[in-house]
Amino acid sequence: MAQDFLADRVVLLTGGTGSFGRRFAEIVLTRHKVRKLIILSRDELKQLEMREAFADHPALRFFLGDVRDRDRLVRAFNGVDVVVHAAALKQVPAAEYNPWECVRTNVQGAQNVIDAAIDCGVKRVVALSSDKAANPINLYGATKLVSDKLFVAGNTYASHGDTILAVVRYGNVMGSRGSVVPLFKKLRATGRVPVTDRRMTRFWITLDQAVAFVLRALVRMRGGEIFVPKLPSMRIVDLAEALAPGCAVDEVGIRPGEKLHEMMIGTEDARKAVEYDDHYVIQPAFPWWSDELAYETGGKPVPDGFVYASDTNDRWLTVEELRALVGGADVAAPPARVASANGHAAAV
Repeated sequence: MAQDFLADRVVLLTGGTGSFGRRFAEIVLTRHKVRKLIILSRDELKQLEMREAFADHPALRFFLGDVRDRDRLVRAFNGVDVVVHAAALKQVPAAEYNPWECVRTNVQGAQNVIDAAIDCGVKRVVALSSDKAANPINLYGATKLVSDKLFVAGNTYASHGDTILAVVRYGNVMGSRGSVVPLFKKLRATGRVPVTDRRMTRFWITLDQAVAFVLRALVRMRGGEIFVPKLPSMRIVDLAEALAPGCAVDEVGIRPGEKLHEMMIGTEDARKAVEYDDHYVIQPAFPWWSDELAYETGGKPVPDGFVYASDTNDRWLTVEELRALVGGADVAAPPARVASANGHAAAV
């Protein structure tokens, strides 16, 4: 169980003041008895807000730093058992217009995390990826593909130590910063909402599901895997109808670097992909990987030519299901406070 695995361990989360980081902290601090949870990020204001929201939880620590700064990471990773790497520049249009900044954070930052983790003897590292890393057409997706390759290959030169590294790849996170959900809610009063293309589809995952999947990967990883959850797809026009029923839909055109549909496993990755009941694992194509490293039984190779894409998915969210998931409470609302397992307040 993830709870047993995290007990009395020191966990560090890069990019920890983002949407994923806050929910990860809420779940870990209320359900798992970690010795310390360290939040590493660049924004002192967001750290202050998070510290206040969690009422100075005794297991929570904050570390100002940037993944571009390898020396700072070495200092931060000292004594850490587990690293979850969530820091990234994620906005597709911003990456198209600021490509080198995206490369510095998403590629050089990834290598810095790998080097610092190995040098400091971190036991396990999981990096968060994106569906845009599979068959990328935009700069953000390309940087995440390079990051994925770096984390997989990092196991080769970490082989003489205790560090193992893996990747978790999933789709759009419901209610995260930059999500279209708050935009549609904001504009529905005008009677019109914009969509880039009526044909557009996306994979959809909740923050809770994303955190749970990362925790499972931490337990099951043997080093070098890319874990991919089985997710439902949604149509952008269905989301617009769910959040702004009756509103006119204005088709504004695809932005630079944007895809009509997303993919999480392409045909080349599929040659090393294994299917389980609720997820896939893309196994590393390295000589050191063997069946002896398999972390669980019951998997089966996917068929030749397999593609896992949002438009050919066999699971779809209906308008009613989307409305039930995101049509109620404001996704940008500040967290409430609840008592954690040890009696201290934490956000939820």
